[in-house]
Amino acid sequence: MISYRITIAEPHAHAFDVTVRVPDPAPDQRLGLPVWIPGSYLVREFARHLSGLEARQGDRRVELQQLDKASWRAACRGRGALVVRYRVHAYDTSVRGAYLDAARGFVNPACVCLRVEGRHDEPHALTIGALPSRWEIAAALPPAKGNVLTAADYDELADTPIELGRFRRTAFEAGGVPHELVVTGAWPDADLERLRADCARICAAQIRFWHGDGDDAQAPPFARYLLLLNLVEDGHGGLEHRASTALLAARRDMPVRGRAETSDGYAKLLGLVSHEYFHAWNVKRLRPIELATIDYARENYTTLLWFFEGFTSYYDDLIVLRAGLIDAARYLQLVARNVSAVLGTPGRLVQSLAQASFDAWVKFYRSDENTPNATISYYAKGALVALALDLTLRREGRGTLDDVMRRLWAASGHGGPIGEYDIRAALREVGGRAYDTELDAWVHGTDDPPLADLFDAFGVQWQAAPATLAQRLGVRVAESALTGIKVSHVLRGGAAERAGIAPGDEVLAVQGWRVRRLDEALHVLEPGQPVPLLVARDQRVLGLELVLPDPAEAGGSVALQIVAEPSAPARARRQAWLGS
Repeated sequence: MISYRITIAEPHAHAFDVTVRVPDPAPDQRLGLPVWIPGSYLVREFARHLSGLEARQGDRRVELQQLDKASWRAACRGRGALVVRYRVHAYDTSVRGAYLDAARGFVNPACVCLRVEGRHDEPHALTIGALPSRWEIAAALPPAKGNVLTAADYDELADTPIELGRFRRTAFEAGGVPHELVVTGAWPDADLERLRADCARICAAQIRFWHGDGDDAQAPPFARYLLLLNLVEDGHGGLEHRASTALLAARRDMPVRGRAETSDGYAKLLGLVSHEYFHAWNVKRLRPIELATIDYARENYTTLLWFFEGFTSYYDDLIVLRAGLIDAARYLQLVARNVSAVLGTPGRLVQSLAQASFDAWVKFYRSDENTPNATISYYAKGALVALALDLTLRREGRGTLDDVMRRLWAASGHGGPIGEYDIRAALREVGGRAYDTELDAWVHGTDDPPLADLFDAFGVQWQAAPATLAQRLGVRVAESALTGIKVSHVLRGGAAERAGIAPGDEVLAVQGWRVRRLDEALHVLEPGQPVPLLVARDQRVLGLELVLPDPAEAGGSVALQIVAEPSAPARARRQAWLGS
């Protein structure tokens, strides 16, 4: 058995010491550290955090030859166990890396544990050493004894995040399966019981979604599930795993004891829980055929992230609604916010969803000042494609997107690799016709789904909200009374671009008036009239000329309203979709 020992060496130095023991090594045994972690499609170069590698067989020092940025070859002799030691710097507060200080530890084995080439299918064991007093271990892998965790193979080990420290934990059952919620960093008055109850409702709703209800319901594809929630001052994100998820949220988003309202932040947190839990089916088991076998040493390309991330993004808030934790009006607000964000992104007319999926490795996680002009989020627009397909299926009356997802699950052998042809086939089988025209236009082309018309068939009214000044100018800014107005993005074809405004500019004055917030410029701007503008760029003050377009010429936001008296068919469709 391949075994690892992760020792909490120097918490104040944020350092883990790691020992890998390889019985019966090959004469030239290779070892490598993954360059990425599944679920987060970016080469993150975890090996940069390793130092002091040394290897031995018994009393003999073994030469380690570095082969590339993240792999080594050990010149072994005989069958004596190879022991490799090294130190890992752990100061990544995200859900993707490793972290250690005097209060908390967090380990993703994929960025800490060297992979033994040719031996990855064997059982693996991991021991946590030098655990401080009163610290606990939380991981989806049950401890075999003491602080030892065992995995069937390297893939299972790499897919098991580990929380270390003193944390609050609570448990619930969903679908007959034990679930545990582990929370770190919460304020003392955080309402952990409410979060536990709401997570239980979300998990139960998703298990019903995939496996049905009643006597013929199937069991979930895991025997135990763990939710690891780390609360910080500012942060939001998650990473899915086969039997657990690592979650990061702002502690102010937690519910507080004695307060019954659901804040926007708490609704966002519930949506995050729902999103990552849905991935236990849609990407961890149903997965792109290109990722049937993970290559940890390089990029793993697929054009299907619009489905695995985008469709999950459609269902996350929808299932929070179905669990009874938000109402239909609030759900439509969340949908409208996403619609507005996509329509306000010029890059949606440049890059298709399939291209965005393939380019995730070089574009999605590396946003810059030109990102909104050249790219589209496969999360955001992918969710709108799922919405459009669901509403189209429901309007045509043959089935729903729920049926499509369950058909894919069953056809893949209850979770397995699928390709786009499988998605198209499932749509055709459920809907009674091919949906190639829609997918070719919305996924492989750059067309917007016809959402306004689709909403109308469900008794939901699409309303255009007035454009803000930033939308009329085609800019995105950061602003405050103290620091003024800093331009972060200039959108393609807008008034700001025509005026010569550049990302990074500080807007100083409009028509001779000092402005510290963008909306203050409304006092001196007249549509269609050129006005002088002062900006600071690279310590120089530049004079530009700005022409404000008429509000009707600029796209604004979208609002979605429930129609009080829709037609009977529209009311029935809306009831079936939203329960309202």
